[in-house]
Amino acid sequence: MSWCPAVSESRSQWINITDRIMIDSILRKAAVSLLGLAALSFPTSAEKLVILHTNDTHSSIEPAKDGMGGMLQLKAVVDSVRKAERNVLMVNAGDVVQGSLYFKYFRGEVEYPLLNMIGYDINILGNHEFDNGMKDLAEKYRTLKGARLSANYDFSGTYMDGIMQPYVIKKIGGKKIGFFGINIDPRSLISEKSIDVNFKDVIKTANETAAFLKNKKKCDLVVAVTHIGYVTSNDKPGDVNLAKSSRDIDIIIGGHSHTLIDPANPKKYPSLVDNAEGRPVRIVQTGKYGKYVGKLTVDLDGLKGIDGSKVDYELIPVTSRFPESDYDQRIISFLAPYKHVVDSVNSHVVSTSLYDMRNNSCGMANLTADFGLWYANHKADSLRQTGMDIPRVDMSIMNIGGIRQDMSAGDVTEGQILSTYPFSNHFVIMSIKGKDIIEAMRVAARKGGEAISGNTRVVTDGEGNFIRLVIDNTEMDPEKTYLVGTIDYVAEGNDDMVTLANHQKVWVDDREVSAPILEWFVNCRDLGLPIAPSQDCRFVKTVWL
Repeated sequence: MSWCPAVSESRSQWINITDRIMIDSILRKAAVSLLGLAALSFPTSAEKLVILHTNDTHSSIEPAKDGMGGMLQLKAVVDSVRKAERNVLMVNAGDVVQGSLYFKYFRGEVEYPLLNMIGYDINILGNHEFDNGMKDLAEKYRTLKGARLSANYDFSGTYMDGIMQPYVIKKIGGKKIGFFGINIDPRSLISEKSIDVNFKDVIKTANETAAFLKNKKKCDLVVAVTHIGYVTSNDKPGDVNLAKSSRDIDIIIGGHSHTLIDPANPKKYPSLVDNAEGRPVRIVQTGKYGKYVGKLTVDLDGLKGIDGSKVDYELIPVTSRFPESDYDQRIISFLAPYKHVVDSVNSHVVSTSLYDMRNNSCGMANLTADFGLWYANHKADSLRQTGMDIPRVDMSIMNIGGIRQDMSAGDVTEGQILSTYPFSNHFVIMSIKGKDIIEAMRVAARKGGEAISGNTRVVTDGEGNFIRLVIDNTEMDPEKTYLVGTIDYVAEGNDDMVTLANHQKVWVDDREVSAPILEWFVNCRDLGLPIAPSQDCRFVKTVWL
């Protein structure tokens, strides 16, 4: 054997038989041992790519009340994977901001630097990235070190001009991996005052870009990073639609709908969807608030003929299981001054809630809409005292999407109120025809409901189909003009309630919505009244069909 020196013939004459037997035995054992080592090491020589991803972290800098999430904890998860794997990419699928005091007070000063500290390689925009306007977004977003992708938002001539690119190609293990970004139609979703963009069709742009990467750029794997939601919403296509229409997309890393695609429960939200040629596309999304990191594992040596079913996928929970010594000290030092401000506000108790209410529950919707009606009438009373001829406000419509936090039974803090209603919206009173309200409620019924005041009910068939709108025990008159209390975002026709834009403004508040709501909570406390809204849903299924 070439790895062992040969024994000379002359020397072999004085090696006795016993010695020969011993040498032969040693050589055989050595050969077997080396073969065994080679067999054991062979699988680890395969080149792998690990793609880690998050979406809709929404300024969740610290762990939630259930102990999950938190940027320090997320970084510890990412670091542990990077220590174990050679080729790791980190992907952000949008909406890293909006939802806690960290964004309310510091307007992105925290979230965007953290993206760099955690080491995101690829970033795309969510709809909430536009909440402070495009000038502010451009200043923050251009600081990101990772690729900034959008194939279907054209920002030419705007503050965002030149900041985004349609795709990026990563060369790893001798293979070319193409990533491109796809964003949602901003109409009736992002306030027109916050965004200026030439929007290009989701499906058409995605398929053209994927074909370009696969056929022209010869990418071995094509990954769409999207912020369009898992399924169709009010005629806006989602990731499932995109997968079904595609031919050249292998993986879709999604966001926007807060869908937790769990490989352990494939029937609820399937992760594999056949494309136009019957080949499975892998769709992934990690829910919201950074409670999970998605992990995709790709065998780079087996990319030829690969489909989504051959891409391994798992969810890694983000918890406090790592010792504090594993936490990134740079992030701890960076967060310290911001955390001090947030903690002081979060510790200031202003009221008490009798119920546990989730942010998308009927209780929180009722609380918000009932306050909207009370506040609108309170302002209408004040306007009448100044001589303005204004009748009482008939109803209130608020958007559930504007309610961002849960409310637990017990103490309610100032910080919780400001985080629950974080947007820079303003209350308005508007005059509008019944037919436009009815059409908006028809849309709301398809989506599962919105927040409406206690004197109203939307009657449905239980399948999302609108039947009628009842106000003060009378069916709404399509031709009658009503006064409605709402917020400017809803009055613009956003959240797909486009017909609400057909109104005349009567009054606009000069404060953000959280200010009067906070005052109301404090006033309830001073009067000895707990927060106890009705828990019954106001989009109701009729029993008379």
